[in-house]
Amino acid sequence: MFNIVPVCAFTDNYIWVIHDRHHAAVVDPGDAAPVLNFLQQKKLKLIAILNTHHHNDHVGGNSTLLQKFPVPVYGPESESISTVTHRLIEGDNIYLAELSLGFSVLDIPGHTAGHIAYYGANSLFCGDTLFACGCGRLFEGTAQQMYISLNKLARLPDTTAVYCGHEYTLANINFAKLVEPGNKVLAQLNISAEKQRKSDLPTLPSTIVMEKACNPFLRCDEPEVIHNASNYIGKSLTDPISVFTAIREWKNNL
Repeated sequence: MFNIVPVCAFTDNYIWVIHDRHHAAVVDPGDAAPVLNFLQQKKLKLIAILNTHHHNDHVGGNSTLLQKFPVPVYGPESESISTVTHRLIEGDNIYLAELSLGFSVLDIPGHTAGHIAYYGANSLFCGDTLFACGCGRLFEGTAQQMYISLNKLARLPDTTAVYCGHEYTLANINFAKLVEPGNKVLAQLNISAEKQRKSDLPTLPSTIVMEKACNPFLRCDEPEVIHNASNYIGKSLTDPISVFTAIREWKNNL
């Protein structure tokens, strides 16, 4: 059995540590110090680093961690991450023998051009692509790429736990309520997320079923979302990618 624990970094990053009583793998270590502290506290040996994309707040701790633990570093094939030893594309699989844990790799461009996700053991590590009730900004990809990537993730089993890179949930919920104010599941999520944050607890992981019920970027074919996106942009929108583009722009401009 293994646990998945968030280690906080910077102002709102989560570095995910997957561990049993002896070994650990770490996902997107933007900062080495809190990871090293956690490993020391729990007496764990690092066995792998998994990177989803090249942004420094997700890879900046790699080099320091490697000085103490010379481990494999997995990451996207098409992005420049100097510490990556195993470059991955969709269809690749990795296996962490010490944890008896395997992941399949998904290509999910949009936030960055070569962004990947890791899916295994009913868990999804998706970096900055799919957030709880939101999605990442389009720094390198197109709206169409991001829309396709998000819907690829939405096809995973409903019970899949979603481990993303940031604690953005309350801000994302506040935006989602503008886009789809009539969504009753979203209203309930708002209440529970506020309670979690008041207790200084993470709102993550989410689940695929919850994201399909509440995340406006996965609900671009819902009448209320289409109506409000059309109102925002000032013209009638009909296809989901146009709706997605409008609400991504709306979120960017808040």
